[in-house]
Amino acid sequence: MKFSLSWLKTFLDTKADAATIARTLTALGLEIEGVEDASAALTRFRVARVLTADKHPQADKLQVLSVDLGDGNPLQVVCGAPNARAGLVGVLGLPGAVVPANGMELRKSAIRGVESNGMMCSTRELGLGEEHDGIIELPADAPLGTSFADYLGSDPVFDVSITPNRPDCMGVYGIARDLAAAGIGTLQPIEVAHVPGAYPCPVEIRTDDPEGCPAFHGRVIRGVKNGPSPQWLQDALKSAGQRPISALVDITNYVMLGYGRPAHAYDLAKLTGAVVARRAVDGEGVTALNGKHYILDHEMTVIADDAGVHDVAGIMGGEHSGCSETTTDVLLEVAYFNPQRIARTGQALALTSDARGRFERGVDPAFLDTGLDLLTDLIVKICGGEASEVVRAGAAPSGQKTVAYDPALAGQLGGVTMSASEQQRILAALGFGVVETGEHWAVSVPTWRPDVDGAPDIVEEVIRVHGLDAVPSTPLPRADGVAKPTATPVQALERRVRRAAAARGLHEAVTWSFLPEAEATAFADGQFAWTLANPISEDLKAMRPSLLPGLLGAAKRNLDRGASSVRLFEIGRRYLRAENGSSDEKLSLAVVLAGERTQRGWATGKAVAFDAFDAKAEALALLAEAGAPVENLQVMGEAGAQFHPGQSATLRLGPKQVLARFGMLHPATAKAFDLDGPVAAVELFLDRIPAKKAASGFARTHFAPPALQAVTRDFAFLAPLGVPAGDLLRAVKGADKQAIVAARVFDDFRGAGVPEGHKSIAIEVTLQPVDKSFDEAALKAIADKVVAAAAKQGGVLRG
Repeated sequence: MKFSLSWLKTFLDTKADAATIARTLTALGLEIEGVEDASAALTRFRVARVLTADKHPQADKLQVLSVDLGDGNPLQVVCGAPNARAGLVGVLGLPGAVVPANGMELRKSAIRGVESNGMMCSTRELGLGEEHDGIIELPADAPLGTSFADYLGSDPVFDVSITPNRPDCMGVYGIARDLAAAGIGTLQPIEVAHVPGAYPCPVEIRTDDPEGCPAFHGRVIRGVKNGPSPQWLQDALKSAGQRPISALVDITNYVMLGYGRPAHAYDLAKLTGAVVARRAVDGEGVTALNGKHYILDHEMTVIADDAGVHDVAGIMGGEHSGCSETTTDVLLEVAYFNPQRIARTGQALALTSDARGRFERGVDPAFLDTGLDLLTDLIVKICGGEASEVVRAGAAPSGQKTVAYDPALAGQLGGVTMSASEQQRILAALGFGVVETGEHWAVSVPTWRPDVDGAPDIVEEVIRVHGLDAVPSTPLPRADGVAKPTATPVQALERRVRRAAAARGLHEAVTWSFLPEAEATAFADGQFAWTLANPISEDLKAMRPSLLPGLLGAAKRNLDRGASSVRLFEIGRRYLRAENGSSDEKLSLAVVLAGERTQRGWATGKAVAFDAFDAKAEALALLAEAGAPVENLQVMGEAGAQFHPGQSATLRLGPKQVLARFGMLHPATAKAFDLDGPVAAVELFLDRIPAKKAASGFARTHFAPPALQAVTRDFAFLAPLGVPAGDLLRAVKGADKQAIVAARVFDDFRGAGVPEGHKSIAIEVTLQPVDKSFDEAALKAIADKVVAAAAKQGGVLRG
């Protein structure tokens, strides 16, 4: 929410500067997003008078001006504004000044052969409005040569982030109330003259939907003259980011932004019969003020007359009945709408507005008459006219609550010892009523604070105004002895693999848990993806069934920005939905490798890209760190449709237990994410890793190195090309589990001496004696077992 300092000061009598106010608002829990001062960008613009205006010799629509800055040295300026004339006092941008509207730096230049020493500026060019028909015209007595920033005066604009639980601060007056409670100034009371009705209201007003619209107040004002609103009103709306439209519309916006009370003005001539708040009929339609047509249903509240719907109640008015320059009679509507109904309607129609943002949070139900008086008074003063009597249909909920409160709770819950008198002062300044009933107080909650329900809420109010920085930092008591670990096994697993991935040169990414629906479906692997009923946007509609889509998007962004090598990983949850509707949330780790694995160098002259073996290495290393029995894993196919079928695989603990999948992305998958070049990926299913048996104590097991030296033997096997080396290695290692402690492939040869369709796989086997050294007979027996085991996988010992 935005507002200017001058607007704030109409409600708050204060001499505090913008910096002090910004600090205080943040301390009160109303976080400042920013403070902007439009005048700060206007220091190099000067007030100047046009002395002469002659026709440009080379252009019909340009003039050559002689401009006086009050120093007796006129400057020559070329100008194309139609209102440029001798005697006009305007704003001159000197060379070096930057135009706020477009960031252009002004320089001395020649325009059609005539030297120009700056630019006479319009309102839009200086960022002060939308007018661009001519240059700014200032009063004739404006001081020449003065900086336009000084002439205009400083009026900073605050941008405050209002949390959903503070609907009272959705108006500038509510923010002024908080500042006054914090001692920044004195809150001005709302003083509005009640305009008596001169005649009975000529329109029947009623509510036929007391649940959706409990109260509907209205009155008619005849004989108004609609036109531009006064400058002070336009300035206030502009500071809030609103575009002034006309006096009648601007007044309703001013009351909404100033007091948090949305209202609406209808052109009476465009209404037919009674004006009613009712439920919509299924299939009814209305064209709103934004120009879009909406189809309604019976769950929505509307404002309608005998001819049809004119307003999506509490959200946006209709295009047909809006006020225009020709409006002479208006019907004012001030109503209270059910917050839940407004929220559901807005979600269903995907329709947002300032009014919806206030009604769905909860406006003050006791402010209807005051709000109507404010609107009537402003309209009559600015637009003229004569008001009718007020019609009040229905009744708003009282919103009055009383909370039992013990002043000692400020110390018990908030950690700050405060006197009872100080607490009473704060509560009274915020609009709370306090009645002492012995040790406890009966605190009446103001109607504009629907977020306050109990004593802890009262403590929060007292503490935040007193100052959160006054809450002392108190350490928790530390128990004697060795502290027990607090991390859960899952948290410990996440930490281990996170450190391992970072140590391997991978960069951690944190991506959205939501994806476009098409991407989620592509990675769901036949399962159902969760979709949101009320997504942030269509691109964030489905819960991710895999971490890979988010990482692929991150990889593309990095590559597009010139990164030559991308090594990303992420740890998070994937979300799946079973056919019966139950949810499935599992822990995963994903890795994406794209671009260059190694840069080009003198040895090869070209860069080397990532391949499937790089992905396999990452998968095995991270699984080992996660505690998976990597020596027992099998490499099998069927990594998924997202992977290249000839360059991918899965790592399984048994035929059905898939712990990871890795490999190169399928070209179609890479194309879908607009990725050029090969991309390797890994996905580890950390939830499927079998848990280790719990240790019996804190001490590590006793280290007992073998007493006898290990023996190594090399074997070379001929095997068909289709036999995976990993299967052959696993068979060799399992040939004698007592004697063989390790085995590894150290050569894969295909060429002279190797039959066609075969390969030579050389394996180094490590044998560890236990009780006594191996003799020749023992070694031969073990070798025979190795050869026999290899033969079962199709491997034949080479001669």
